[in-house]
Amino acid sequence: MATSVRRTTLTLPTAPVGPDNPLPALRPLDEVHRVDDRTRATLPTDMARQVAYAPLRSVLPVRLRDGYGRDRAPAALDAIVLENDRLRATVLPGFGGRVHSLVHKPTGRELLYRNPVLQPADFALNGAWFSGGIEWNIGATGHTTLSCSPLHAARVPAPDAAEGGAMVRVWEWERLRDLPFQVDLWLPADSAFLYVGVRIRNPHHLPAPVYWWSNIAVPEDEHTRVLAPADDAWHFGYARTLGKVPVPEWDGADRTYPLRGDYPADYFYEVPDGARRWIASLDADGAGLVQTSTDLLRGRKLFVWGAGPGGRRWQQWLTEPGTGGYAEIQAGLARTQLEHVPLEAGEEFAWLEAYGPLTADPAAVHGADWAAARREAETRLEAALPRAAVDAAYAAWRPYADAEPAERLATGSGWGALEIERGGFQLPGTPFDPDTLGEEQEPWRRLLRTGALPDWEPGPSRADPGASVVAPAWRDLLEAAPSTAAAEYHLGVAQWHAGDRAQAERSWERSLRCAETPWTLRCLAVADTASGHAARAAERLLRAVRLLLTSAAAPEPEAPPAPETAGTGQGGAHREGAGQGGAHREGAGQGAARREGAGQGTAVSVAAPPVATDPLALETAEAALGREAILALLAADRADDARAVLDALRPTIRARGRFRLLRAQVLLAQGDALAARAVFDEGFEVCDLREGDEALSDTWYAIVERLATGTEDPLPEEARARTRADHPLPAHYEFRMRPV
Repeated sequence: MATSVRRTTLTLPTAPVGPDNPLPALRPLDEVHRVDDRTRATLPTDMARQVAYAPLRSVLPVRLRDGYGRDRAPAALDAIVLENDRLRATVLPGFGGRVHSLVHKPTGRELLYRNPVLQPADFALNGAWFSGGIEWNIGATGHTTLSCSPLHAARVPAPDAAEGGAMVRVWEWERLRDLPFQVDLWLPADSAFLYVGVRIRNPHHLPAPVYWWSNIAVPEDEHTRVLAPADDAWHFGYARTLGKVPVPEWDGADRTYPLRGDYPADYFYEVPDGARRWIASLDADGAGLVQTSTDLLRGRKLFVWGAGPGGRRWQQWLTEPGTGGYAEIQAGLARTQLEHVPLEAGEEFAWLEAYGPLTADPAAVHGADWAAARREAETRLEAALPRAAVDAAYAAWRPYADAEPAERLATGSGWGALEIERGGFQLPGTPFDPDTLGEEQEPWRRLLRTGALPDWEPGPSRADPGASVVAPAWRDLLEAAPSTAAAEYHLGVAQWHAGDRAQAERSWERSLRCAETPWTLRCLAVADTASGHAARAAERLLRAVRLLLTSAAAPEPEAPPAPETAGTGQGGAHREGAGQGGAHREGAGQGAARREGAGQGTAVSVAAPPVATDPLALETAEAALGREAILALLAADRADDARAVLDALRPTIRARGRFRLLRAQVLLAQGDALAARAVFDEGFEVCDLREGDEALSDTWYAIVERLATGTEDPLPEEARARTRADHPLPAHYEFRMRPV
């Protein structure tokens, strides 16, 4: 049959991704894939240079996505199917262009790990991510911020267009590095391999750091073996160490079998120069999936969850009971995922990948002779898809990478269209049409066209300060814009992203003088924390929560009274703006009843912040600010105030697992270890538990040790070990990913 491309829907039990967190992601990444300077000094020179090249300080301007839960219900997801006589590929354009399924039709075999549910978990750089299929990780070390975001998708002519061939193109503007990219999926009529052409472009005037890893989830059991053309690998564990180890045997076990280890780990294979780039996962019968590519995509990796309790718990957490486990085989632009590669101004990276079935002699691929096992797999790959054929397919695809879409299949974000309007970039093949611009982009479009950013409005606006943009060109526009509460707030976010923290604080202080809002107080609290002022940070966040809760219940003011200065963090000179001089501006969004601030003896005229009548938006803001305030108050030894904030939150927030954990921590800080233990005994699930986060185990052991001593005094090491052995962490709280 000729290759067909069709739209359909895929129904899966799905936990909704939920609303984005309205607070800008100012804090440093808690990404676990980092090494210290001492480890970096031991690496090869080129690797060390790329490990140190342009690491992210935060995920700005992308927003955190932590509003999901674990209640799943059937949902119809938009899908695109490419199909010929040999393969059927199912793509989810609304979830990062993920290839959800790749079926070998002659055998009916699913070549990928196909998750039967869509359950978000906190693994992406910005939070929500789900396991399974093939994902396209771009931006920076970790799972892409686009994991649960819609991408543009279209049908485009394929190299075999004369015979009716078509490709599916997905594309988007990646905001972490400010770069457009595309993924072209092409299934020739008689091919047993899915071709994937990838292009990343740098339309700017300066080099840009680039990260790319294609991440393939494959089924695993005790017989699964992963093969790649390497005798060495760089091992990275969650103890944050990176070192070279032999392949396949290391530390008493054959590590090419994913379940022959206790803990999650990465193995970045050292593929020799000139060798063909490939990686395969084969079962007991020698059958499975192989991935290969043109040479630019040099890296290959195996990720394993391990057979220990933490890895098994995570696997259960990501799917439904009765589902088998999985490992990940990956391919990237660098040797390891700790590295970023420079892309010169006006240039592009482009390559071709191929995915398909592989069958080899099981005795050979599972034999003790590693060289023979690799040779058998590579020989079978060469017979099924010669290396020269991949190079030829790449050459055939390249002229079609610029082909304009013939039919739109899905719509992504409006951020690319905004950047095209600002920069006038010409990007053949990946149109970012003006009709994709939406509410998030509208204030920035007005700034671009008028030189002024719309200010926040009082009353039924949004419980949200609006999404920020942080690129230098936008920062320059904000610098020149009239000074308003919103403009100064967003300017501070852009300055913070650029590393100019002093200027960011000044901008936020000016925003407060225009209008006191929870958003700006929270930004200044983050700055206070970064500079070691925990007490001041706690006070600001307490004030921010009170503003949000009080403003939500207050009626809209009839007239804006003149502001009075009081409270913390409001000093400093005004930035000069059109018609601003040095005086306070009066106008929309500045009036409200006088309210008392915690720990402040002077009344404050509080501007009405952008508070919505939308209950979901308001609950999202309340949860985000409440969580940060409670943690800040605990860090400042103000457990009673942390308890007061927690008790003031709405019941639906307090019932969440994250806030049940916070309650246990607050109770422990108040000296009531028995009540804290009762919270754990009642049971809860922290839906947004972060990869590598050990808050559950840390809190549990702090509680049992306090109960053992009755005081805050630390236990001697022997007594501590005995207490932990007598009171082990319950299995449903066991998410630790490293030896302890």
